[in-house]
Amino acid sequence: MSTLLSRRAFVGASLALAGSVALPRFAMAQQSAPRTLVAERRVIDVLGEPANVFGIRAQDGRQGLFLPAGERFLVDLENQIGDETIIHWHGQVPDPAQDGVSDTGYVSPLAAGEVRSFDFPARSGTHWMHSHHGLQEQSLLAAPLVVYSAEDEKADMQDETVLLHDFSFRDPDEILSDLTGGQSGGHDMHTMSGGTMSMGGGMMMGGMDHGMMSMDLNDVAYDAFLANDRTLDDPQVIRTEPDGRVRLRLINGATSSAFWINLGDAEATILAVDGNDVEPIAGNRFPMTPAQRLDLLIEMKGKSVVPVLAQVEGLAERTGVIIAVQGADVPKISRMAEQVEVPVDLSLEEKLVSRHPLVSRAVDRTIQTMIMGSMAPYAWNLDNAPWPNRRPLTVSEGERVTLEIMNHSMMAHPMHLHGHHFQVTSLNGRALNGAVRDTVLVPPMARVGISFDADNPGRWLFHCHNLYHMATGMMTEVVYG
Repeated sequence: MSTLLSRRAFVGASLALAGSVALPRFAMAQQSAPRTLVAERRVIDVLGEPANVFGIRAQDGRQGLFLPAGERFLVDLENQIGDETIIHWHGQVPDPAQDGVSDTGYVSPLAAGEVRSFDFPARSGTHWMHSHHGLQEQSLLAAPLVVYSAEDEKADMQDETVLLHDFSFRDPDEILSDLTGGQSGGHDMHTMSGGTMSMGGGMMMGGMDHGMMSMDLNDVAYDAFLANDRTLDDPQVIRTEPDGRVRLRLINGATSSAFWINLGDAEATILAVDGNDVEPIAGNRFPMTPAQRLDLLIEMKGKSVVPVLAQVEGLAERTGVIIAVQGADVPKISRMAEQVEVPVDLSLEEKLVSRHPLVSRAVDRTIQTMIMGSMAPYAWNLDNAPWPNRRPLTVSEGERVTLEIMNHSMMAHPMHLHGHHFQVTSLNGRALNGAVRDTVLVPPMARVGISFDADNPGRWLFHCHNLYHMATGMMTEVVYG
């Protein structure tokens, strides 16, 4: 038995006594039969109240799917939510009919009770899955999708995954109606950072001075922020051994909230972003926009407790998990920080360098696409062509393509391209040999260049991953083949 398994056995026995969450288990052999995922309804506790939400449950009872190295994505998806749905495999690169979207016309949503099979090579890394139908993801129809590599399974470290989310007790349709109708929902209005917001899951028309601009932040006021379905009132405690090494896979599954990840006086090393390895960067504070993933190596090195906190930009509210040595006392941490957080920015993006960049070659096609829209009226689009009246971005198979994304709005937008992973190649006109990703932040009045190889023919969605922005039209498609 390897050193890793010996250490895991030790920690696992201790966790059984402590009642904590068990460590991820690496399978000893590949499965020949499909795995089953069930989209379901469930009830969780949020701030002492029952909350009716969705979930995606695997055969072992956990939310999400964790595949061992070398296993195909061979999955039967069962729809048990009582309504039609479709699940997008965010970060995977299957053929377009298996991407888990119906907008591009390849497939229809799954009817209530339907089972649909998927079979394609799994792409290793930290990814996730979520509904791409209506406003279901806003009600937590999302879960981790982690595909381990052979290196992961050999590594002498504990492997943990945390899904971040924002949560409201209000129905997402009501929230969207308030946003598009410009109504506050009858909630009391409060002034914050130069703007106004309504409490209790309503509309937040907030702004924050950032240099010479006043940028819009947090267009929805959420009731809570979750880390693996829990708030800091009752956080998940990840127990480890003395001087343990933890690979923490963070997934920002939030509908519209960007976070700063803060480790206080501890330090972590970034290993990967969006499931793609980067040259290691050490620090204790990292930005994450919706849909992005961040793999951190946290070494306890004599520490007994390391809180990993995710604070929302423009707010004092935060969530997180606590890593603690077995037997260590865990401090109570408030859901409210002492100070309001600054906007998420590109300070990390400009430092990231991919360990596996695109092969160097000339760009065959450059396409400029413009982010447009505003908070009032609440309407968002790309190139003045809101979905479904989009202006497709047409390329040819085999081309190296650069998209220059220009944000002509006062709000930051996390832009996601389906079916591909791209490299960040410029920030505000400055060339960059940056990270390989599938989601990138484009701040207000900024310009971000991304490059990808057109090697997966089809119709592929390109949209903002603030899902209320997408719902009001901020989506187009890349088309070829």
